[in-house]
Amino acid sequence: LACSHHHCAFPVSRNGLCVWNAATAQPLYLSGHHYSISALSFGNKINPLLVCSASHERVIVWNLDECMQKVEEGFTPRGIVIGTLLGMVLHIRFSPDDEQVAVCAGNQIYMLSAKNEAILAELDGHLAPVTAAEFCTWEKSMLISVSEDRTFKARKLYLSLYIFNFFNLKVWDYSTSQLIYQSGIITAFPLLSLLIDEENKQIITGCAEGQLWIFSLISDHNYRCVAHIDLKKKQEKFCNKMWKSGKEIGEGQNNSKLCKTNNMRPEGSVETSLPILLIEHCDFFVCFHNEENIYSSQNTSYFWIGTSTGLLIINLANLQMEALLSYRDYSDLSIQIARSCALTRKAANGKVLCLIASMFEDMIAVLEVNLAALVRTQHSDFLPCGNEKSLSVIASSYIFSFLTNHYFRVIGYFCKLNYFPTGVKNTVKDKPLVFHNKIKSSGYTAAPRMAMFSPNTNLKKKEVSKWKTSCKCKNKEYPLESYPPIKYEKEISVTCKPTPIFCVQYSGDGELLACGQADKTVLIFNSNLIDVHSVFSGHDGAVNSVGWSHDRKWLVSASEDRTLRVWSICNKEPALILGKEKFHKTVRFAQFYFIDTFILLCCGAEFHLLSFHLDTTKDDLKRYKQRSVCKLVQKFPMTSAMEITSLSAVNEFYSYIVLTAGSNRALEVFDLNAGCSAAVIQESHVRSVHQICQNKGSSYSTQQPEAYNVFLTTAAGDGIKLWDLRTLR
Repeated sequence: LACSHHHCAFPVSRNGLCVWNAATAQPLYLSGHHYSISALSFGNKINPLLVCSASHERVIVWNLDECMQKVEEGFTPRGIVIGTLLGMVLHIRFSPDDEQVAVCAGNQIYMLSAKNEAILAELDGHLAPVTAAEFCTWEKSMLISVSEDRTFKARKLYLSLYIFNFFNLKVWDYSTSQLIYQSGIITAFPLLSLLIDEENKQIITGCAEGQLWIFSLISDHNYRCVAHIDLKKKQEKFCNKMWKSGKEIGEGQNNSKLCKTNNMRPEGSVETSLPILLIEHCDFFVCFHNEENIYSSQNTSYFWIGTSTGLLIINLANLQMEALLSYRDYSDLSIQIARSCALTRKAANGKVLCLIASMFEDMIAVLEVNLAALVRTQHSDFLPCGNEKSLSVIASSYIFSFLTNHYFRVIGYFCKLNYFPTGVKNTVKDKPLVFHNKIKSSGYTAAPRMAMFSPNTNLKKKEVSKWKTSCKCKNKEYPLESYPPIKYEKEISVTCKPTPIFCVQYSGDGELLACGQADKTVLIFNSNLIDVHSVFSGHDGAVNSVGWSHDRKWLVSASEDRTLRVWSICNKEPALILGKEKFHKTVRFAQFYFIDTFILLCCGAEFHLLSFHLDTTKDDLKRYKQRSVCKLVQKFPMTSAMEITSLSAVNEFYSYIVLTAGSNRALEVFDLNAGCSAAVIQESHVRSVHQICQNKGSSYSTQQPEAYNVFLTTAAGDGIKLWDLRTLR
């Protein structure tokens, strides 16, 4: 993410770029990358305003004025490619004069010209990926960098300029570079962020565990550490102070959990890290130019700290926290954990523009923070001006002006949706990004509902029928007027010798049937059972579960050999393999979840939530190496159970609910939106439940929407029961 003045920049559809003007609420879409954009940065000058985007295969500089002119003329805007095939880029930064760009790719830093494709210098020395780099404004050609190797380095770049009169060609010689200083290992955690304090001639760096270090850049100080800040302790101290003084830090919904720490964590909570994603200058006193009760000297510097859970303001003079904006304290803000964030350095009309991206969703929130009101409501040295409310959150798209007596609001959300709900205008259907006053969907794009089992189903019949006809893939529905099937129509033998079939699963459209067998294979049949569509082999044990993806292109299988495999229907080789080292027990009940965003599986008495990326392409030199990746998000243990005997979750639409049954005969409901167990039904059956079945059809396909996702059935050795999730009976 990147912010500058009234502009915000962020990736869309992975390889696209959107530059959004907050003053006019007009998005500008730029395309030129073939791979996912991994780094963005605005230039330092306003005219012309430049933005640089980087991906695995190229680095592009865009002139926004020229791009807007091209769009108005009906042409496709193009940028200048200044670098190709540099590797995975984690950070980019313009030089103070916008003539060069520092690109942090892997363990190296490439100095590129901002006007043409030319590598001016290659700087190495770090032992791990470089996460941030900044130019020193008062020391010409000085560059500071931090890395995951937990060190920072200072370099002096010697510049020679040669001007050839013919063709007006300029050649910049960066052939020599000098390493001025290299620090030792600062911390046990990777360094993620960096800021140069020009006024005090210091650098500030933050790590993944919520620790800040301040080093002096004055020539005779030899880069000594002048301060160390533990943000966890500062935040705890600040919250306790606010609680004792009776002040509120938000809407008041979660203040008891946030403030009443007293070194005692609530039962069931866990201690989490506090990664420092951003360090930025705070335009503090500009927002208080009309205030007479400023409590400290105006020579004091302030800076923003962006973490995964909120925004903080730190006073550099006394190293104390002045204000805290926690995401989880505002119910109207859908994002509670941020993956990355960006802030505007200069305040406009006393307000700062903030951009945060969600950790688990394809969602970006645009926030507007009234800095004066934020500090005034949380600090006793500032007197309140009138009857000011502590918070007002209004989702808006095109109205940028707002009442100044609120310190925080959500301007809007940028969300990548899988389908467009009824009511969205046709003019935005072809765009990969939508921006509405209020986003209505069945998933995480809306604020978390307090009533989990009361989904919005007040759809008119005309709207439902219209959505059905526009859907390309129509699922086969069982005719309600027909009697239940009591006779089998066809019987086939899947193998030459008797082989147990452990699991069967229809694809969502009913066209294919997957069978997991004891002979370690997975068979795919057509729905009419005439012939075998595909045979997948590779497991070393019996296949105990299979699951289809929402788009019917992938199949996940789990086996008694403690492995999990994801297969492409078009390819007999597995796209992803998770080996025995990942699981301590047999993997069961594997399935896709949240419209193919995650994979759920059971292992012993807990189920795992995995995020993944599938890539079936092969490297000619390393064909044996899989390019698909998978990462554990979280483990959820059942309460007092030795083993999970059944699991059920919806993948056809967005749902937070995961149902599990254990060997202790209990039925447990998990809310993954809250990340915890929501309810436990003890002694649900006399025997252990071996099957949970719930309505997994589309939320638009049911003829009785009030019953949507409310009822479920459980099967055990003593019979079958029908449950109502609203009453848990």
